[in-house]
Amino acid sequence: MQIRELTGRERQRISRLVRAECANFDAEYGCLPLDSPCFIFGKAFSNGALCKVFCDAVMPLDPELERIFIGGIAPDTKPCVVCGKAFPLNGRQSYSSESCVRTNRCKAVAHNMKTYRNRKRRYVIN
Repeated sequence: MQIRELTGRERQRISRLVRAECANFDAEYGCLPLDSPCFIFGKAFSNGALCKVFCDAVMPLDPELERIFIGGIAPDTKPCVVCGKAFPLNGRQSYSSESCVRTNRCKAVAHNMKTYRNRKRRYVIN
């Protein structure tokens, strides 16, 4: 299994699942059997210890999270640095998935055009 840090989006999904579906979690008291805050919220890595209730009852509700924690990431895939989803490797894409590359390219082009238009306006004399 590949060890990696969880992305913010994965942490949000875990938090949302625990708050909505975990029978042992109470918003006021935290984890009822442990009588402390839920330690799943502080989880930082994909290979750390997991709560038995979380593994058995809550995690199967989100197959993608289950794949991250239990199944690991397939050897011919790599997690995207931007969104955290696994994407198949090919010779050129080794940093992020194709959809994230397209999204970031659109943002970069928009930023560059905005900069270009602002520079052009500076030199116009009325």
